[in-house]
Amino acid sequence: MLDERKRKILKEIVDEYIESAEPVSSAVIVEKYEQDISSATVRNDMAELEKAGYLEKPHTSAGRIPSAKGYRLYVDELLKYDNISLEEIKYIQEKLETKATGLEELIRIATTTLSEITHYTTVSIGPKTSKQIIEEIKFVLLGSRMLMGIVVTDTGLVRETIIKFDEDITEEQVDTLNYFFNNKLKGEPFENIDTSFEDYIFRELKYSVNIIRPIIDQMKKLIEDEEKIYLEGTNKSFELPEFQSLDLAKNFVNILDTKEVMLDILNSGFAEDIKIYIGDENDNEDLKDFSIVTFKHAVGEKDIGTIGIIGPKRMNYSKVISVMKYISKKLNDDLNDKNK
Repeated sequence: MLDERKRKILKEIVDEYIESAEPVSSAVIVEKYEQDISSATVRNDMAELEKAGYLEKPHTSAGRIPSAKGYRLYVDELLKYDNISLEEIKYIQEKLETKATGLEELIRIATTTLSEITHYTTVSIGPKTSKQIIEEIKFVLLGSRMLMGIVVTDTGLVRETIIKFDEDITEEQVDTLNYFFNNKLKGEPFENIDTSFEDYIFRELKYSVNIIRPIIDQMKKLIEDEEKIYLEGTNKSFELPEFQSLDLAKNFVNILDTKEVMLDILNSGFAEDIKIYIGDENDNEDLKDFSIVTFKHAVGEKDIGTIGIIGPKRMNYSKVISVMKYISKKLNDDLNDKNK
């Protein structure tokens, strides 16, 4: 258990390192943070913090840098998450009040806004299509052998697809399809468009397989294509000092290019829960040099999507989490208002 002075010195070292990206000396702490103690006392405390695993000493410097353990204590116990300005609040409000055409676009806007304010790479996925509750299904005839299928869910998610046929289809058939699909699927999860539903449609409508099969196949593809990953601000990361290391930069690019890794990052945690993974806390060995901060967003029990930040361990956690918390609150307020 660290005493109050060591906790204060640790916080100041982390704050200074986040700002400067340079190892921190005792002289800097005494001078910049106006410690009312001698440089020798600070050096002794820093040595004890290093021995306890909270600090590390780079080979080329007399100063210290935080370890993953030091960052963890800093994040869990030493920070206040109110690092957001009135200008940033106003900017977030303006961005999120933009009229989005659907839920996924709103998530993309939030992802872009988070990157713009924090200057880190952000990544997001929308809600899982398969678990969304169907509010309405509508088929629109585009030609004698072409339909547009539109599915709207209870969270406002909209999925569209074009369906082509090998034989003619009439307006009367389209009206019947609209009735049967809505009668059977409204209020059900998207994933219920399965084999048993396909059998039901064949049995009830007795339409040609050339009409029913293309519709079912395209509707299933809407679920298969559900996990689209959105990236913003990748170039911002390469402006950070850490990315002068070619190996680190290559590793970062590989991570962003690997969909499975991105999905693992975003699918951790619980709804409306901000999760922070620092260095070796990440299960994936490729992420040991990075920190990941994510939040899942939900309105009630409805999954809205997940947004995350990936950056160096020397991340401005106070800024990142403060902005995340405000964006999450703003999304929640806006979506609740729309659902009233």
